[in-house]
Amino acid sequence: MTQNKFLEDIQKLYDFISSQKDEINKLYEYLENNEDDKLGIIDKFAFKLNLTLNDDLKLALLTRLVNLRDDSLVQVLKKAQYNESQIIELQEQAYQFVKEFWLDIQHQRLQFLSQNNLLTPFYQEVFKGVYGVGIAMSIWQSSWTKLIINGVNKDLLAKFDNDDEKVIEFLEENNLFDKGHDGLTADRSYSMLVKENGSYKSAAYITAFKKEVTAVIDALEEFVDSLIELEDEVYNQKWEYIHYLQAIITAFSERRTEMLVSKWADVDSAWMKITTPIQIGHPLEYYEDHFRKAVALEWDIRLVNPSIQNNNQRVEKIKAMFSELFETIKQNNDEKSIYDFSLKSLDKVQLYLGRPALFFGAEFNGLFSAQVVPNDEVVSAKEGKKIFAFSDEILQGQRAKPFLRLSKEIFGQKFLTNERNFLFQEDKKWHQVYDITTIGHEFGHILWCDDETESVMNKSGNFKNIEEFKATTGGLVSFFMDKQSDEKELEEFVISDTIKRAVSLIGWMEVDEVQPYYCEGLIHLTGLFETNTLVWDEANLKLTINLENENLSSLKQWYIDTYKKLSIHYLNKKDATLFLKEYAVKKEKYFSPTNPTIDNFVQYYFNRYKEIGQELDTSDKKENYIK
Repeated sequence: MTQNKFLEDIQKLYDFISSQKDEINKLYEYLENNEDDKLGIIDKFAFKLNLTLNDDLKLALLTRLVNLRDDSLVQVLKKAQYNESQIIELQEQAYQFVKEFWLDIQHQRLQFLSQNNLLTPFYQEVFKGVYGVGIAMSIWQSSWTKLIINGVNKDLLAKFDNDDEKVIEFLEENNLFDKGHDGLTADRSYSMLVKENGSYKSAAYITAFKKEVTAVIDALEEFVDSLIELEDEVYNQKWEYIHYLQAIITAFSERRTEMLVSKWADVDSAWMKITTPIQIGHPLEYYEDHFRKAVALEWDIRLVNPSIQNNNQRVEKIKAMFSELFETIKQNNDEKSIYDFSLKSLDKVQLYLGRPALFFGAEFNGLFSAQVVPNDEVVSAKEGKKIFAFSDEILQGQRAKPFLRLSKEIFGQKFLTNERNFLFQEDKKWHQVYDITTIGHEFGHILWCDDETESVMNKSGNFKNIEEFKATTGGLVSFFMDKQSDEKELEEFVISDTIKRAVSLIGWMEVDEVQPYYCEGLIHLTGLFETNTLVWDEANLKLTINLENENLSSLKQWYIDTYKKLSIHYLNKKDATLFLKEYAVKKEKYFSPTNPTIDNFVQYYFNRYKEIGQELDTSDKKENYIK
């Protein structure tokens, strides 16, 4: 089979997945149109959880099923006076329902491949193999969440009165972090804590989850066996895939905790050598576990969209900003070595634009909009990184979401009308803004870091809570400092998108695994309010949005100045908390803005989110925007 024919087959599968997603998204349309007879799946979902359906719960269950996020469901359950242990149990039941729903959807994709004889026998087996491993990973996810997130982590917080810094100190003093390269403390772990004789010790996943991990390894071995007798006649990467899968088997089989990071570095290295349009995703990220950064159970296939041409425009603009800014702040040779490290990583980036084709495990709790990986900077120094961006998936999802009363109340109709015209009528410009903000964000992660930055800056556990702001702002500042004029017309759209996102992130205040994004939002809000781009009238509970040239100029300068300050912070590898506390401090369990006016707005928004966050806005219709 020729590469062109192979890409044609990928396009057929890609279009099938897109049409499937359109059908699933229609559930929102049925809700908006009060077509309850077409929402049988939600009736089954509520029955499974033994919950009585009301309007709030309908939308929360739809959001859990379609968008894979459970924060809305948690808020509805809290509103209904369920206690923490009851909510945890219902979250698990919901996970099981969502898992079965999506496993069936994805099995249909395998059938579509087979019935239409798409791709080649080798790549058909890749899909089947990933699916088989995915079933095992998804079974393991429940135990992982129960024992790590809702077990050890909650016990540690209770032991130290919800003081994150004391938890981190305890883990450090008792040598309970995994060791990474050269025996240094790693920035992530592939193990969990278990109690033995009243004290904690670290145990590799294969030790802590013997039954579940053994099942994953068995599925991986079957996967390898299925590929051995076949050939990759299109890309000639058969052995790259096999070596990669064998490296995963070796890593999952490793019991010595001091060897885990290096074994998984071997996985990342093998994975970086696979450059085909069909990319497997393995355990890479670690947001859920706030303390030891236990790597989550990602497992998926990402499919490139053949109709989109990869280009290096974004990386070139990022590099131009990075170079210009560094020249204004550089002070010593140590900083130059960090700059060079980042620059080399930028030069080695592989960019993949597409959508998830199959996904399992932790990803039934939410898919990413984009991702830059691996996080192992020692691997990246040699091999580079891969950036994945799912713009088609995100656009499709945003257009499907219903209009909400909370958005109307906070943003006002004028702002929303402009946003919705842009969303529904400006495909090309929407993708350009996504490129600036989201792909720019992923490139932004790479800047100002070397192989020890995270471990040094995370002593008090807040590195991720400033890193997401650093990443987004890297993309924004690159856009604001751009000497070329080819994207200038997008300025107001980029800033409007930033406003909408910063405010909306307040809704994640109590969702621990996305705390870094919530904290990012609080820092954005500081700039928006300090430049009067946003003005909060506490007396009348009204938010005013100013997009006048004067406000936009002040806001752009605020971002450049703040990013410059943050870049110096990174070059000096200062503790992340020192930067974060200028904008947000922890009050009991959750972060709040240091600025009293912003804090008042954040508390108001979050209370309204809890009260009306699941209520539809029926005063405006999508028909008003769809051409």
